[in-house]
Amino acid sequence: MLETIKIARPGFWPTHVWFYLLPFAGRDMFGSIPFWLGCFYVSFPLGLLLYGWNDLGDYVSDRCNPRKDSWLFGGRPDEAMRQRLPWIIAAVQVPFVIAFVIIGGWWMLLWFAAVLLTNATYNTLGFKRLPVLDLLNQIGYLLIFLLGSWLCGVPQLNAATMVFSALFAMQSHLFGQLMDIEEDRIAERHNTAITLGAVPSKWLLVGIMLVEVAISWTYFQSPIVAGFMFAGAIFFSLDALAGPKQYPPLFTKLFFIAWNLIVIATMHFVWRYGVFLVE
Repeated sequence: MLETIKIARPGFWPTHVWFYLLPFAGRDMFGSIPFWLGCFYVSFPLGLLLYGWNDLGDYVSDRCNPRKDSWLFGGRPDEAMRQRLPWIIAAVQVPFVIAFVIIGGWWMLLWFAAVLLTNATYNTLGFKRLPVLDLLNQIGYLLIFLLGSWLCGVPQLNAATMVFSALFAMQSHLFGQLMDIEEDRIAERHNTAITLGAVPSKWLLVGIMLVEVAISWTYFQSPIVAGFMFAGAIFFSLDALAGPKQYPPLFTKLFFIAWNLIVIATMHFVWRYGVFLVE
């Protein structure tokens, strides 16, 4: 059981929940059973579906990845676990499929179909090994917004927040590729980071962040988001100037712990003040 939880990458759950909360800004949903059901789903069950499926095809690179086999970055399933994992993933999803259809109607089947399609293109069709497509595939994380809206009957987020969040998901994925660039070379991937190289990929990160700065400064109700992204752009600019050095495991671990602490600390702030609502 502990190995299954590790495969679902608990280190990613706070970000999932943070995304899930955005459509509920300023709304009192804490007495709603559907709200809490969705909140739980986007942690362990969704994490198991997304990252368990990913681990099934990544065992070559994961064997030499020092970040793996951790509660932050996911498990390293052995052959026996990989044989059982598809059945475990399916068994965990079924109760939520039934519950979501009962609560939200048959439309929820379309949501699950979209999640499966997004994962199939990334893992089974191999988008994760193709430049550009690997980043564009991350737009699928916006389905977390759609889940909250359909499940609890709240309005969907505005276009500016959707675009910002899509860019943020792509930016986060590219950073993850930079952390794993040597392991992905061993696995003979041709993703965006490997195709561009470490330094150009870091400059691409800077460009994405500057677009996010422009969106948040123009549309959102708080300059804090713009300031945070601008600070990130400065960091990665200095990082790019420093050269193509790979991030050491200790740095990635401390960075990710710090990120989770920021996410947890800002959840109430983002929900209470509707930071991502258009002015």
